[in-house]
Amino acid sequence: LLCSVPQMELEALRSIYEGDLCFRELSPVSFQYRIGENGDPKAFLIEVSWPETYPQTAPVISMDAFFNNTISSAVKRSILDKLMVEVEANLGTAMTYTLFEYAKDNKELFMENQPVNTVTSVSNSIAIGTPDVPASKKKDKKEQLSKTQKRKLADKTDNKGELPRGWNWVDVIK
Repeated sequence: LLCSVPQMELEALRSIYEGDLCFRELSPVSFQYRIGENGDPKAFLIEVSWPETYPQTAPVISMDAFFNNTISSAVKRSILDKLMVEVEANLGTAMTYTLFEYAKDNKELFMENQPVNTVTSVSNSIAIGTPDVPASKKKDKKEQLSKTQKRKLADKTDNKGELPRGWNWVDVIK
């Protein structure tokens, strides 16, 4: 019976997230889920791995993916702490779907302390044009993309805003 719970959960996850670009199965016991749209500065990636004794013991939840390198360690720590509370509540049951959905529902809460100007930290360039605005005003206004940022985004996607097939494939031969 112990073996069948993860097996059943694996099949359930595959059918629930079939066609969902945010979900990725790294191995039969390891999964990634991107919370937030591609290009969203507050998007983050959660990786859940099942130890052999899962679901009796907690899954290993990690935010070490390169995708999260712009997120401050304090914010990562707080997200992991909140997810662990959810893990405690669901110990002994299949919880990977629950964790991903919980993270999706609480994305704004999780990322409330994450500064929004992540674009500059990624490219290490100097942003020109927008002076620092007090945080209270920044929250109401949607982040504006420059013309070049919009053009780059448009070049990466097709006319419907979808990424081309194979954009996240890994070159195995290297």
